[in-house]
Amino acid sequence: MIVAPETRDLEDLAGRLADWLARRLPQASGIAITGLAYPRGAGQSHETVLFDACWDEGGRTREQGCVVRIKPKSFTVYPDTLFDEQYRMMKLLAEDGQVRVARPLWFEEDPGILGNPFFVMEKKQGRVPVSIPPYAREGWLHDSTPGQRRTLWRNAVSQLAAIQRVPLEGMEFLQGPPGATRGLAQEWDKYTRFARWLQDVEPLPVLDDALARLKSLWPEQQPEGLVWGDARIGNMMFGEDYDVVAVMDWEQPSLGGALHDLAWFCVIADTMHGPDSTYGAPLEGMGSREETVALWEELSGKSAAGLAWYEDFTRFKMTCTGIRLGHLRGTPLMDEAAMRKRLKVD
Repeated sequence: MIVAPETRDLEDLAGRLADWLARRLPQASGIAITGLAYPRGAGQSHETVLFDACWDEGGRTREQGCVVRIKPKSFTVYPDTLFDEQYRMMKLLAEDGQVRVARPLWFEEDPGILGNPFFVMEKKQGRVPVSIPPYAREGWLHDSTPGQRRTLWRNAVSQLAAIQRVPLEGMEFLQGPPGATRGLAQEWDKYTRFARWLQDVEPLPVLDDALARLKSLWPEQQPEGLVWGDARIGNMMFGEDYDVVAVMDWEQPSLGGALHDLAWFCVIADTMHGPDSTYGAPLEGMGSREETVALWEELSGKSAAGLAWYEDFTRFKMTCTGIRLGHLRGTPLMDEAAMRKRLKVD
C-alpha cells in the first residue's frame, strides 16, 4: 500500500528530474534517473519519492541515491508548512553532525518544474519501523530479539537526546510570530492556531476545553531547546546493527523547548509498543517510559521535570493532526466522548 498525500506519473517525473539536474550540473552528461518509488508504509504530509541518479562528469561515472520532497499543494496537514525551514534545519544539523540526518543536496524554488517547490536530499540505506502495518504487530522489529530491540531503543533515545545538544545559534529562521518567537509560547501559539483552523471546518468545543485545561495547569518547567516535531522511532531509519542511520521528517521544527519531543516520543511509544499498546502485546526489550526519561536526561544534560503536562499537550497536538487528516481523507472523526477522555476534559 502506498501512503502518500499525492502521487504522479513516475516516468514523467524521471524526465523532469533529469532535465532539472542537467541545469544543476552543467558539467555532467548522460544523466539517468532510475529506481523511482514512493516509500511504503510511511509518509503523511509531503509527496516523497526515492530515486537514483547517475551521470558522467570529469571522466568519471558518478552515482547518487536521492530523495525528492515536494512542498504540499492541496494536501496540507498543518497550517504552517515550514517547507523552507525544514531544508535549512537539515542543512544545519548535517553540518553540526550530532544528529544523523540525510544530507540536503539541492533546493528548488521554481514551482514550474514539479508543480511546487521541492528539495533533494541523499538517500540513506536502512530499515524503518513503519506505522502501516504497525511495527508492533508485524515486520522486522516485531521479529527481532529483545536484545536487538534494546539496542535500537537505546540508540533511538541517544539521537533524541542529541537534538537537545545542538546549539540554537543561527536558527533564528525557526522563530515564531511576535509574542511567541520561541519557547513554550511558540508551540502553544502554533497549536492554538491549528485548533482555530480546524474549527473553520466545523465547531469542536472539545479542543477549546482541552486548551483551557492545559492553560490552567501551565508548567513552570520550560527548558529551552529545539523541537523536531514528530519524535518517534517510526521517523528513524536503522541499520542492520540496530543503530540509527537517519532521523527523518523535520517538517514542523521550532525553538519551542526541550520537553516537547521527549513527550511525543513517550506517548507514541506507549501507544505503539508499550503497556497500553493498541497493537498487541508490548515489545520486550524496548525501554519503559521511566527508562527512556532517565536515559534522555543523562544524555541531554537537561531535566524532564514536569513532563506529564507536555505529554497531555502532545495528546492535544496528535488529536489536532488526526482531525485534520480525517478532514482531508473524508473519514469519520473520533467520537466526542472518546476525544474528551483522551484530552482529560469532562
